[in-house]
Amino acid sequence: MLDGRPLVDVHLHAARLPTLKPAWRTWAQDFGDGGLLDAVYAADGTVDPARFDAYLAGEGVDIALLFAEYSPKVTGIQPVEDLLPLTAHSDRMRLVANVNPHLHHPVEEELARQLDLGAVACKVHPVHAGFPANDRAMYPAYALCQQAGIPLVVHCGTSTFPGSMNAYADPILLDDVLRDFRSLQVVLAHGGRGWWYDAAAFLAMARENVWIDLSGLPPQRLPAYYARFDLRRLAAKCIFGSDWPGAPGIAANAKAVAKLDLDPGDLRGVLGGNALRVYHGLAPAGG
Repeated sequence: MLDGRPLVDVHLHAARLPTLKPAWRTWAQDFGDGGLLDAVYAADGTVDPARFDAYLAGEGVDIALLFAEYSPKVTGIQPVEDLLPLTAHSDRMRLVANVNPHLHHPVEEELARQLDLGAVACKVHPVHAGFPANDRAMYPAYALCQQAGIPLVVHCGTSTFPGSMNAYADPILLDDVLRDFRSLQVVLAHGGRGWWYDAAAFLAMARENVWIDLSGLPPQRLPAYYARFDLRRLAAKCIFGSDWPGAPGIAANAKAVAKLDLDPGDLRGVLGGNALRVYHGLAPAGG
């Protein structure tokens, strides 16, 4: 709980450092708190489960969704297996699967394997993995997400990592997916960051099954980013995410969101309620 409100952070990267390219560490240092990495990482570059759980508790986080990522050309491999010691340590931490059609075939079999390991959602990263979200090779994975009732999280924002293919961040590429998988819950990670704020907001407002994950977006700038769509209305479709460790602090970001001029009910939704609605099977730690 944070200031009496449940807090769900749907976007964290608790990767093992030896698996990552130098650009990932630079990003974490430039946009986050470098000293914090030292506080939660063990000497071998692995996140210490007890220390990380204590950090999350101190930030008021009831549930934290941890991302795997298979993008060897851009950030490196963040394998799902590296997250299992964290999710085994505490129900506070949950796993988000990741598949890449250039590495996984058939993609639905790899996704099923990760779901069996406890994943509560599937993220795809077109910008880093190098494929458009409407690539038909991904359709079997999307079908499995829809069948299993888990959300599909899609990176929809520019990336400065060397080798990124930012054209694949355009939300319009999801138009085919939304037409073909009408009951699939789709979360737009980073909410169109860069060039597509309006497109992301339009999809979220126009479609009941589309949501915006606010990770990587400075809260104080949200009213300007979404000025054409009225943040007070759009908030009903927003979900809090920090993009840790690329953020100065989870609680600081959540408190900045709380300072925005939002309806109290919508604020509770942004900070936790909407995530509990979209990511089925979640329950607060200890609950």
